[in-house]
Amino acid sequence: MKKLLALGMAAALLAGCNDLGAKSGKTSLVTEKDKYSYALGANFGSQAHYQLVTRDSVALDLDAFYQGFKERYLADSANYLMNDSLVYATLNAFSQDLQKKKMEKDSIASAKNLAEQEEFLAKNKTAEGVITTESGLQYKVITEGNGAIPTDSSIVSVHYTGTLLNGKEFDSSVKRGQPAEFPVGAVIPGWTELLKLMKVGGKVQAWIPSALGYGPSGRQPMIPGNSLLIFEVELLEIKAPAAK
Repeated sequence: MKKLLALGMAAALLAGCNDLGAKSGKTSLVTEKDKYSYALGANFGSQAHYQLVTRDSVALDLDAFYQGFKERYLADSANYLMNDSLVYATLNAFSQDLQKKKMEKDSIASAKNLAEQEEFLAKNKTAEGVITTESGLQYKVITEGNGAIPTDSSIVSVHYTGTLLNGKEFDSSVKRGQPAEFPVGAVIPGWTELLKLMKVGGKVQAWIPSALGYGPSGRQPMIPGNSLLIFEVELLEIKAPAAK
């Protein structure tokens, strides 16, 4: 609710005239006050667009929006259409309704993702070279490797690229140009299991079920709930045992 309150008060600064729907207002910015006012309005307007229009598809009645802002900004209490209690109650109800709709939408998407990954994994386990472990992890060796094998206490250096079942890439140390380093036991279960099956110098393609990844909640916004995680992983080095 606090987020919505801040957004509601701030985003109104995008207005430079009484009619937000009209293409009017200043045509140039001369004074420092002009520039600061416009910059502040532009910033908050962008936030409002992202929070309400882009993300939640919520359209505002801009006339009512500006009226509420103007009355509060000028402290014109004689003309308030809502007292403070009603303002807070309205925003709280609005926030809860958005959250409910988001949960319903996420739940539907999560169920769809789960069905799709189960269908994919059932077919993929019969593909040439694919190994399926007892936990349900699937992987295929690209390069065997000939070095040491990590343990639970190891710190490893790896290069990886992660994508979703639809092919969307959500992370890549390769594109960042810097290997990732972390303790074997500090990552999702699918990664921990996979790393202990690899040798230094080895490279694999892995399919990590959501039960061994981020589960029904996912890791929003990049990884939706019940997402199958597809990784190409290269084990570069075992750094040292992790400190307790």
